[in-house]
Amino acid sequence: MADKLINVKLKVWRQKGPKDQGSFKEYDAKNVSTSESFLEMLDQVNENLITKGEDPIVFDHDCREGICGSCGFMINGDAHGPQKSTTVCQLHMRAFKDGDVLVLEPWRASAFPIVKDLMVDRSALDRVISSGGYISTNAGGARDANSILIPKQDADEAMASATCIGCGACVASCKNASAALFTSAKISHMALLPQGQVERERRALLMVEQMDEEGFGACSSTGACSASCPKDISLTNIARMNREFLKASINKKPESSDSGGM
Repeated sequence: MADKLINVKLKVWRQKGPKDQGSFKEYDAKNVSTSESFLEMLDQVNENLITKGEDPIVFDHDCREGICGSCGFMINGDAHGPQKSTTVCQLHMRAFKDGDVLVLEPWRASAFPIVKDLMVDRSALDRVISSGGYISTNAGGARDANSILIPKQDADEAMASATCIGCGACVASCKNASAALFTSAKISHMALLPQGQVERERRALLMVEQMDEEGFGACSSTGACSASCPKDISLTNIARMNREFLKASINKKPESSDSGGM
């Protein structure tokens, strides 16, 4: 497809800080090449703002290769924009038409407080992962790939779950701001592999409890999370997480208490 230049109007959520009142501001992005990525277009808008002595639009980004999960915001109500299975950094301006109006908003969730403009604090996801702890496996040196036999279906499902980049799109697109898809992907990854069996039940209990403690909403299985996920994480992970948590809850040993002497 040949490159061409288009003009788009941006309606961007601007908010100076977590306790400030925000509002939408309009900006014109002119002569944008359709071969540019969405973030490159924002870079150009920011360069113009800086030239005028105005504050640039703040947004998260890092590798810009759809791998790190740093970037992410809503574009016209869609997490990461209109293109399926694509992070916003991999979204190109060819997905839009000349004269389009694009509304940019941050992830909206109580567990994701706004830092500034389109940037939110997603450290709650990091705490969910940290709560899962470690695996009791002696890493040692590199082992032969066939020394631990894993059924292909289990290996495929584990690797599919491991592709979650923790961007938070699932939370932002869920009407309940649930982190069930993210948490279930992290639980499934290790639950399916032999290396994760020792702490399997403990991990499920702790990660689900931490998810609830962070203030994420409950899952109502609408599927919006999986539909907006740039890595196509499957809803089957949520079903697996529920099974893992239920089994771990049933098998959980009651804490010992001193009943005292008679």
